[in-house]
Amino acid sequence: MENEAAIRLSAFLGLFAVFAVIEAIIPRKKRMQGRPARWFTNLAIIVIDSAASRLLAVLLPLLAVGAAIDAQNNGWGLFNHMGLPSWLEIVLAIVILDLAIWAQHLITHKIPLLWRFHRVHHADRDIDVTTALRFHPVEILFSMLLKIALVYVLGPAAVAVILFEIILNGTAMFNHANIRLPLGLDALVRRILVTPDMHRVHHSVYRTEHDSNYGFSLSIWDRMFGTYVAQPKDGHDDMTIGLEWQGDKPARLGWALALPFFRK
Repeated sequence: MENEAAIRLSAFLGLFAVFAVIEAIIPRKKRMQGRPARWFTNLAIIVIDSAASRLLAVLLPLLAVGAAIDAQNNGWGLFNHMGLPSWLEIVLAIVILDLAIWAQHLITHKIPLLWRFHRVHHADRDIDVTTALRFHPVEILFSMLLKIALVYVLGPAAVAVILFEIILNGTAMFNHANIRLPLGLDALVRRILVTPDMHRVHHSVYRTEHDSNYGFSLSIWDRMFGTYVAQPKDGHDDMTIGLEWQGDKPARLGWALALPFFRK
């Protein structure tokens, strides 16, 4: 789709800047590690993930948006046989894709091999806007393949996939941002969207807490499937973020990329 990459990049950079500024002004938690080393590692992982996605595009020319166009041209997928109004199709596609991302997130916690890669995300000892993008490239490729398969099954319009990607990236950066929302506003927003306080529970050092609140965008799925935890037991100010590695290692790029291959 024409200008798709430019639209997505502009939205990403704009939202990243907004949340980075807000969390610098009204932070929720004191940082455990210095920003330069963490941000270098997290941003470097983003660059590596982007390169991995480009490689996948070479090996598998049709990524998510291309798959949507291909499915539409060939009449494949559920939506291409339903004749729904365009606006309703877009809304349903975004909601279904969001549920799929929730389910994918859950299985990365439940299947040991997938958890090995996903714990790169959870090993970050602080949680801020860059944590939203800290995923091992193997996990990114796995996620992309699942998304392509689902797009072929659903057959959504390309614009729905683009909107979903923008919403997913934006809400993920929002709920990972180290932002202090007024409690009343947090309670109101989390009725629909995952808030920073809600998602921060998911980054707790306790397994019972990081096995909860899997949503990235809509908060309804965790309430519906019984995986919702309202608050961390130690409180937001005193909770420990990360996994068992509480030293400087999680902020090192080489260590983060090698983590899935450690014996433990």
